[in-house]
Amino acid sequence: MLDTRPAPLVQVEDLRMYFPIYTGILRRHTGNVKAVDGVSFSIQAGETLGLVGESGCGKSTVGRAMLRLYEPTGGRVVIDGDDVAHLPPEALRRKRPTMQMVFQDPQASLNPRMTLAQIISEPLDEHTDWSRDKKIERVHELMDQVGLNRRFINRYPHEFSGGQRQRIGIARALALNPRFIVCDEPIAALDVSIQAQVVNLLEDLQDRLGLTYLFISHDLSMVRHLADRVAVMYLGRIAELSPSADLYARPLHPYAEALLSAVNEPDPAIAARRKRIILKGDVPSPANPPVGCNFCTRCPKVMDICRQVKPDLVEVEPGRLVACHLFESRQAAGTTGAPEATERNQQGVSQ
Repeated sequence: MLDTRPAPLVQVEDLRMYFPIYTGILRRHTGNVKAVDGVSFSIQAGETLGLVGESGCGKSTVGRAMLRLYEPTGGRVVIDGDDVAHLPPEALRRKRPTMQMVFQDPQASLNPRMTLAQIISEPLDEHTDWSRDKKIERVHELMDQVGLNRRFINRYPHEFSGGQRQRIGIARALALNPRFIVCDEPIAALDVSIQAQVVNLLEDLQDRLGLTYLFISHDLSMVRHLADRVAVMYLGRIAELSPSADLYARPLHPYAEALLSAVNEPDPAIAARRKRIILKGDVPSPANPPVGCNFCTRCPKVMDICRQVKPDLVEVEPGRLVACHLFESRQAAGTTGAPEATERNQQGVSQ
């Protein structure tokens, strides 16, 4: 049967981002920090892919490497038909309007010496030959879109609240009408009372402008609300990639199961019966990851093969990809899914 789905807007294949380690007086190259080690996924136009995991797993590095803010060590990043990872400098500059980024800390990502008008119009200065009046008109339009009063146009970043500064960052990202935006933990530095406003703004802009998001976050509750699909990362690799509803209802990978067991459950009846999974040990160093599965040193279901062979990210159910030898053995035996997790979640839902 032919696949009639449109080609994805974003296609990431075997993305690697290694940072060299130099030691000794002669500064010899003695190793690499494998921040991102063979990540692959795709994002359809208009979709939001959530990228989650604990601090240090490589989430933000994936976003920066995709947009060539870091030079990838290897792999392909195809955005709207062009392999961004291998574009020459001038072609990459022409590609920039298509892909933009909203940074985590609005205080650090905005130039304190520039006014709001200068910050938002800076992309227009670089990529257009518009007149000053046309640029100001576009700045006003963007301020209206993100909910900023036009009277603030000549104010400086320190005169705004954290939520307002993040709105400025979003307006700057929208200035050139991009198709794809990497949101790198855009609500992490904001007060809880402001986070929902920014997320609602991102959703509203996506609906009105047809945007495609990679939403990077460690806030699993917010990702559940925002993302269509979710990729769970651990130590530079994707452990599980599933539709959001399926992942939160029944995580398949042991790490995803442990991660989601810590998410607050609003229903007290279900929360009382939920089993919290406490992982033992520490996350290995990305400079010296395990030989086999990255999660084998902490996995409660570890097998001998896990310590020897890295599992591939394979589809074990329709639309659900998992990198785990448990599912390879079950597929070989003619079964799918995670029986223990399925039973526990069915009990929780039935209550």
